[in-house]
Amino acid sequence: MNELLIATATLVIFAFLCGGLLGFASIKFKVDGDPIVEQINNILPQTQCGQCGYPGCKPYAEAIADGEKINRCPPGGEAGIKALAELLDVEPLELDDECGEEAPQRVAYIREDECIGCTKCIQVCPVDAIVGAAKLMHTVIESECTGCDLCVPVCPVDCIDMPEVAPNINEWQWPKPYLLTNNNEIPVKVIS
Repeated sequence: MNELLIATATLVIFAFLCGGLLGFASIKFKVDGDPIVEQINNILPQTQCGQCGYPGCKPYAEAIADGEKINRCPPGGEAGIKALAELLDVEPLELDDECGEEAPQRVAYIREDECIGCTKCIQVCPVDAIVGAAKLMHTVIESECTGCDLCVPVCPVDCIDMPEVAPNINEWQWPKPYLLTNNNEIPVKVIS
């Protein structure tokens, strides 16, 4: 019985020593990711659309950190390019026409009465914003949709629209005076 207690105590002490050593090593030899990649990734719009030629925003952020041009993100637009240029202390460039053009934010809308339930849109959605099952209708979780437009070309019955997102009260801005058609017109936003 005494030998069993000694063996158990020895194993417990050995386990604590190994655990302590591993804990110390994990703190002492911790490898941080590249902080510039994280900063670049935070500026990118996280649409995961692939218009830049990379499979998502994080790989594009890594490429930018390695020297790729900062003008390949249409969803980020001019504001994103300027923010990246300021972060990286480089000259802002015009948006690369090969990647697409800057457009207002959009969200996918599935006309459910026309949906055949093929699941092709679900398979290509990079953020899992489309829910549904095979041979049943699908719908979009608007708050999750990034407007990447990847679901539209794969739909065999063309039942997906990409309407612009209407600005809410927090995003609305006064119209620019030179855009008003009548100089006596007063811009008013009706809140319902």
